[in-house]
Amino acid sequence: MWADYLREHAEHRHDEPPSEWFGDSAALADELLDLVLHGPKRATAASVEEYLHTGEPLPRIGSHWIAHDGDGRPRAIIRSIELRIGPLDSVDAQFAWDEGEDDRSLESWLRNHRRYFQRQLPSIGLEFHEQMETMFERFRVAWPPEYADAAS
Repeated sequence: MWADYLREHAEHRHDEPPSEWFGDSAALADELLDLVLHGPKRATAASVEEYLHTGEPLPRIGSHWIAHDGDGRPRAIIRSIELRIGPLDSVDAQFAWDEGEDDRSLESWLRNHRRYFQRQLPSIGLEFHEQMETMFERFRVAWPPEYADAAS
């Protein structure tokens, strides 16, 4: 997939995008990827502590990552267009809407993300807390062309 993208976007040939899935299970990865490819999901959030724990670099504006489905197949190249770090509870209603999950409300966003982080962080030896630094990322789908957003 990355090689196909580079044939049309050679200016990114020195990038080495990470490859990962949304969520913490194959089923959730498929559900969220479907929202990216066929729906409204154009934002995501992650724990900064997790990035530090794993040694993975934080995204930067303009960086790419390859989103794969629950079976590990690459399905989309995502490009970061906006990043903000802040406490989990600093999320606003527009970001919750842009993330495109559940009923897209701020209340459901907070409820579902608290539940996700409470489940996911202990599995890698980290502790959830309300003021944890969170990476709020807005993105565009850059590839494949049939799903790509304008100005990717």
